[in-house]
Amino acid sequence: MDGSVLFLAMPTVSEALSPTADQALWILDVYGFAVGSLLVAFGNIGDRYGRLKLLLAGTALFGLASAAAALSTTPELLIASRALMGIAGATLLPSALAVLSELFTDPRERTKAIGIFAATFAAGFAVGPVVGGQLLNSFWWGSVFLINLPVVAAFLALAPLLLREVRTTRPGRVDAPSIVLSAAGLLFTVYAIKHTAAEGPAAAPLAIGAVGTLALSLFVRRQLRLEFPLIDFRLFRDRVFTIAAITGLLPLAAWSAAAYLGGIYLQSVLGLTVLQAALTALPGAAVLTVTCIVTPALVSRIGTKAALVTCHFLITGGLLLLLATTVTSGVAWYIASTVVAGIGYGISFAVVADTAIAAVPAERAGSAAAIAETSNEIGNALGIALLGSLAALIFRLQGPDAAATLDETLNLPGLTDTLATDAKSAFVTGLHAAALVAALLHAALGTFAVRHLPKRLPAENNSTPEEAFSPSGA
Repeated sequence: MDGSVLFLAMPTVSEALSPTADQALWILDVYGFAVGSLLVAFGNIGDRYGRLKLLLAGTALFGLASAAAALSTTPELLIASRALMGIAGATLLPSALAVLSELFTDPRERTKAIGIFAATFAAGFAVGPVVGGQLLNSFWWGSVFLINLPVVAAFLALAPLLLREVRTTRPGRVDAPSIVLSAAGLLFTVYAIKHTAAEGPAAAPLAIGAVGTLALSLFVRRQLRLEFPLIDFRLFRDRVFTIAAITGLLPLAAWSAAAYLGGIYLQSVLGLTVLQAALTALPGAAVLTVTCIVTPALVSRIGTKAALVTCHFLITGGLLLLLATTVTSGVAWYIASTVVAGIGYGISFAVVADTAIAAVPAERAGSAAAIAETSNEIGNALGIALLGSLAALIFRLQGPDAAATLDETLNLPGLTDTLATDAKSAFVTGLHAAALVAALLHAALGTFAVRHLPKRLPAENNSTPEEAFSPSGA
């Protein structure tokens, strides 16, 4: 939920803290980047030193960081608090998913359990804007973070009673240079992209981007040389694994960008209240959650390949519906988009999670879960960073050049109706561009899956998890 709770809240946060264009994007996606950068590392740590200990420590830190975010008085403090929340979140996801593989050793039961887990994961993303909208309708913006505290308290009280400590003996150690290279590379590269889109090219951001690209290159090379890498890139030699991994990333990128830009569109362009905008997300959220639950039964009927292909073309169709939105109307088109694409999102979330757990032996469940969650979280952050930056670039190029963002422009003193209309029109053009690019990427991946995936995937042939996705198993 914390990955998306700010989508509808950002106009209110912007009014209270007055962040710059790139600070607003960092407030939204630094959480996802912190989670994504550290998920694999914490998956390894949990395997070695105990998942329950990691869950308890991470939950406590998550609660403290949530309180700090709620009480932030500047954009910088909110960004730092969100980053700390992301670090804590990275301790939770891989351990939680790994526990399922130990609770449910029967493949059929495990598939159902992971489908339910994926539903709660997806529902959290989906209802985040709704919860945020309802809270903002009655309280100040910090309430969207304080909602975490009762959940944290309940978990800390019940987890020691209901969960047992689980650890596995794993060789090697957590490679600190790999963690630094991946985190720095990701942050530096995306900072350069976002800054350039919001404010135009400049020497310093471009240099930072070059350093980030170099760090990511060194990270990949290091993983290929390590005996026990954080991410085993050799698995990507298997085309089935590769398509599944990209399916973990791309739908979250599309969903997060559409939700973020859609929240601004509904409030700042069409003039809906926060609560009204939140209610428009309910149909899509319901469809997405139900789809996650029923997907295992669907896959048993039509097969994993058909499910993977179908999800991408449904998302493509849903995103293309956003092209019908205009400056004066578009609520119905937005709801239709979230419903159609929501079916595709739900299928992708459930299929990718199950594939990750089934692909590895039980002792590697934490690391496998971390890789699956990494693709989700990085996709979430990249969607806002890259597609959001594309929309920001188009607004900067086509807008009235009065301010860097739509909300800043609409809050200018003495704003004329013509200037406001021009700004809204430029934003809608940016929304359309982001939706079109995401739709084309999904269509391309769906077409690739049709042509290159075998009719029956290895995991459907009653093979062991180790055989199903080994590099030689394609």
